[in-house]
Amino acid sequence: QVQLVESGGGLVQFGGSLILSCAASGNIFRLDAMGWYRQTPGKQRELVATITRGGSTNYADFVKGRFTISRDNAKNTVYLQMNSLKPEDTAVYYCKADNYALRYSNWGQGTQVTVSS
Repeated sequence: QVQLVESGGGLVQFGGSLILSCAASGNIFRLDAMGWYRQTPGKQRELVATITRGGSTNYADFVKGRFTISRDNAKNTVYLQMNSLKPEDTAVYYCKADNYALRYSNWGQGTQVTVSS
């Protein structure tokens, strides 16, 4: 099993920035696509951004131009640079990693991001 450890969440003011990190450890055979998702109480978990092993990215419309996903394969780490944060960005952010060969996805524990008005 792959363990995903997230860091970087916290409280920021409207318009501020945060960088989330997610480091994979454990029985890492291969990390394929990785991504960030978020969830607010009472709502379904929603995709924020994904990135393939080769660096191809995809973003939800509500974060385009504000968030940037990146990865360092040597460090088995994926990042989410969040700029121009809004109160509606407040959520628990989860990291996900896929392994296509094993047909398995692993999720992080989630980290709280709170944006004050």
